[in-house]
Amino acid sequence: MGTAVVIVIAAVVVVPILLGLLFKVLWRVPAADEALIITGFGARRASPEGKVFRIVTGGGAMVLPILQKAQYLSLKADKAILEVEGVDQQKIPVGVRGVAIFKVGDDEQSITNAATRFLEGSNRGQMHDLVREVFHGHLRSIIGGLSVEDLIANRNELAQQTRDASNDEMQKLGLVVDSMQIQEIIDPTGYIKALGEPRAAEVKKQARIAQALADREATEREQEAEALKAQARRNSQIKQAEYQADIDRQAAISAQSGPLADAEARKSVVVQETAVANLVAEREEKRLDSSVRKPADAEAYRKRVEAEGERAARIELAEASKREVELKAEAAARQTELQAAANARQVELAAAAESKRIEQVGVAEATATEATGRADGEAIRARGTAEADAIARRAEALAAESEAVIAQQVAEKLPEIVAAAAGAFNNVDSMTVLNGAQGVTEVMNQLIAQAGPALDLARGTFRNGHGNGGGGPVEAAGKATEREGSGS
Repeated sequence: MGTAVVIVIAAVVVVPILLGLLFKVLWRVPAADEALIITGFGARRASPEGKVFRIVTGGGAMVLPILQKAQYLSLKADKAILEVEGVDQQKIPVGVRGVAIFKVGDDEQSITNAATRFLEGSNRGQMHDLVREVFHGHLRSIIGGLSVEDLIANRNELAQQTRDASNDEMQKLGLVVDSMQIQEIIDPTGYIKALGEPRAAEVKKQARIAQALADREATEREQEAEALKAQARRNSQIKQAEYQADIDRQAAISAQSGPLADAEARKSVVVQETAVANLVAEREEKRLDSSVRKPADAEAYRKRVEAEGERAARIELAEASKREVELKAEAAARQTELQAAANARQVELAAAAESKRIEQVGVAEATATEATGRADGEAIRARGTAEADAIARRAEALAAESEAVIAQQVAEKLPEIVAAAAGAFNNVDSMTVLNGAQGVTEVMNQLIAQAGPALDLARGTFRNGHGNGGGGPVEAAGKATEREGSGS
C-alpha cells in the first residue's frame, strides 16, 4: 500500500516536471531582435528559390526534434563603412568616406529574402561585403556626374541619391537602410584646399580689417576717455573755485552783517510808510469812484441807451420805407406783366383771325383758278378740234388734187433746183464757148437737161410723201396742230 502511494506521488510530481522540461526543450521563442526560421515538417512558406520554411517573430513555436530545424536570423542594425575613390565630372580625383546603417527588414518578404542569403552565421560578413559593394558602385556613378563643389555643398543630396539608387538591390537582399551619412570628402590632389584658399584669404583680410577697425575704435575710445578725464579735472577745478567763492562771499556777508542789519531796519520803515501811503491813495480812489465816476457812468449809460433807441427807430422806419417801395415795384411789375400778356393774347387772336382769312381767300382763289383752268382747257380743246378738222379737210383736198399741189411745190422750189444744178459753174472764172451762138445754145440745153432729172426726182419725192400716207408737210403740220389741241 505504501509503495503504491509513493508511486502515485512520484507520478504526480515527476510527470509534470518531465512535461515541463520537454515543453521547454521543444518550445522555441525568438528574441525581440530576431526572427525564428523553422524548416522541415509543417513549414508552410516557400521562398523564391524553392526553400520551404516558417517565419516566427514576436511569439513562439513548437519545434519537433529530427522532424524540424530551428534557426535564428538577427534583425539587429549593423553598419558598413564606405570608402570610395573616383573622379568627378571635371575628371578631378576625389574620395568619399561615409557609413551606412542597415538591417534586415521587418516584413516577411524581407525576412524571406535575407534568410535565403544570410541565414547561416558565416554569411554575416558576406552581408557587409554585399552592402559595401552595392553602395560603392552607386557612389562612384553619382560622383562621376557631380563636381567637387556639389559634393561639398550637397552631402545630404549625395547620400539620398545613393540610397534611392541602391533601393532595389537592398530590397532583393531583404535589407533596409536606416541611415546613410557622408562623413568626409577626401581630397587627394589638394583641389578642395585650393578652393578654400581664396575664401581663407578673404576671411583673413576681413579679420585684419576688423582688427584694424577694432584698434582704431579702441584708440578713439582711449582718446575720448582722456578727453573725459580732462573735462572731469576741469569741472573739479571749477567746482573748487565755486566753493572758494562761496566761502569768500559768506565771509564778506558776515563782515557786512552790521551794516545790512541797519539797512534792513530802514527798509522796514520805508515799507511801512509805503503801505500807509497806499492805503491813503486807495481811500481817495474809492471816494472819487463813488462821488464822480459812478454818476458819470450812469449818465453815459442813459445817453447811450437813448441813442441806441433812436438808431433802432430810424432803422425800422427805413426798413418800412424800403418794403413799401419794394411792394410798389412788385405791383407795377405784375401789372406790366399782365398788360403784356393781354397784348400778346390780342396779337395772337388777331394773327389767328388773319391766318383764317388768308386761308379762306386762298381756298377761294384756288377754286377760281381751277374753274378758269378748266374753262381754258375746254377752249383750247375745242380750238384744237376745229383746227384738226380743217387740216383734215385740207389734206383730203390736197389728196384729191395731188398733182396740182406737187406741180405748185416744184414750181416754188424751181429756182433752188436750177441754182443747185448750176452750182458746178460757181468756181469757173471764165468759160470759152466755141461755135458761137450754137455753143451757147448747147450749154443751155445741157443745163436744162440736168434740171429735168432733178425735177423728176423732186416730183417723185413729193409724190412718195403723199402716197405713203404721211400727208407731206401739210399733213405733218395738221397732225402737230392736232397734238397741241389734244394736249391742251
